[in-house]
Amino acid sequence: MKKLLWLASALLSIHLTAAAASANIAANAINQLGIDLLRQTKPDQNTVLSPYSIQSAMAMAYEGADGATRTEMAKVLHYPDNDQIRDSLNILRKSLEQIANNSKASVEELQKEVNKSFDPFTLSTANRLFGQVGYEFRAPYLSLLKANYDAPFEALDFRSNAAPSAKHINDWVEQQTHNRIKDLISTTALNALTRLVLVNAIYLKAPWMEPFKATATKPNTFFLLNAKPVKIPTMVQETARFGYDNFKDFVAVTLPYQPSDLQLLIILPKSRTGLGALQTKLSPELLARCSQLQERQIILHLPKFKIQPPLFALKDGFEQLGMKQAFNVPVGSANFDKIAPRHGDDYLYISDIFHKTFIDVDEKGTEAAAATSIVIMTMGIHREPPKPIEVRIDHPFLFAIQHRDTGACLFLGRVTDPTKN
Repeated sequence: MKKLLWLASALLSIHLTAAAASANIAANAINQLGIDLLRQTKPDQNTVLSPYSIQSAMAMAYEGADGATRTEMAKVLHYPDNDQIRDSLNILRKSLEQIANNSKASVEELQKEVNKSFDPFTLSTANRLFGQVGYEFRAPYLSLLKANYDAPFEALDFRSNAAPSAKHINDWVEQQTHNRIKDLISTTALNALTRLVLVNAIYLKAPWMEPFKATATKPNTFFLLNAKPVKIPTMVQETARFGYDNFKDFVAVTLPYQPSDLQLLIILPKSRTGLGALQTKLSPELLARCSQLQERQIILHLPKFKIQPPLFALKDGFEQLGMKQAFNVPVGSANFDKIAPRHGDDYLYISDIFHKTFIDVDEKGTEAAAATSIVIMTMGIHREPPKPIEVRIDHPFLFAIQHRDTGACLFLGRVTDPTKN
């Protein structure tokens, strides 16, 4: 029996390793696009993006693109030449679902054993297509998105009820993100020419593996980009083991959540004014390396922070990265014929991409949410233990919430002033 159990364990390990290797294609595309878009935001402001959410929505639009439009999108989105991105994203999505399901089952079992309620880990992602009722969408496209992205189709009447349709989509997003993301789409963003809205929503509420003691949180000094010191509530953890590495110009620390499949990565420049230089060095390779840091005994001083940036309109950013035909630049160049057939001047193009995020880091853990919408219109040896390493996060830094197996960033951002949302 023991041999059979060992064999089953070994086979499971091989399966998970293979799945992680396949998901790495998606992780690389997610992280590279996240870095590209982060560099386009204002460098002196707090910000947070969900590269995972953006890529999930863009991939659904990409599935409907053809010809030069598809080629151009693949380049900007960092997709390989083949269709491996579809399977890779699917594997990553299912891996995240499995993490959530396993955590839910573990919490329920623990609650039964100790007869006590817990604030459980929550992770959910959702995709959906909202399309014009009666429009000639191609059945293979709708079937592909349902089968590979778990994205069901829902018919709405944009022609006659644009504003109510926007509210309906916003209500769905709000529900999926536990009321954290509201008003993703303005009532004026949709009109009689809207044919399809592709939406991804993600929500995370994760407790730390080792919670911070609220009584240890004290006001501490944080130096802003202009070197001005401000006092902010700073958490202290002296008893935990965290992932750690000391690079030439920065240090990296990872804080595991419970379950440990996800973690918060902090990348702190050694220079108080080094955030800009650090951001230029950020790469998918660095993020992947930081997802597997060796654990060390750390005395960590981490500021509490909450960030909820204004709505991101990503169209201009994608155009600057080189994606133009998808937005029908020049006129007539957009090719989304895999979504619906073209009839003369009646063809589809992307009119807008909207993205909204939220993150809150405190003593208990992290709560984060994001939503992205794409609006498509027509027209061994015993040794003396090393001394703990003290890390003070007391000046601007980068952060990410990572899937540890692949390094994929569900969220990516920077903190320049923890006193501001």
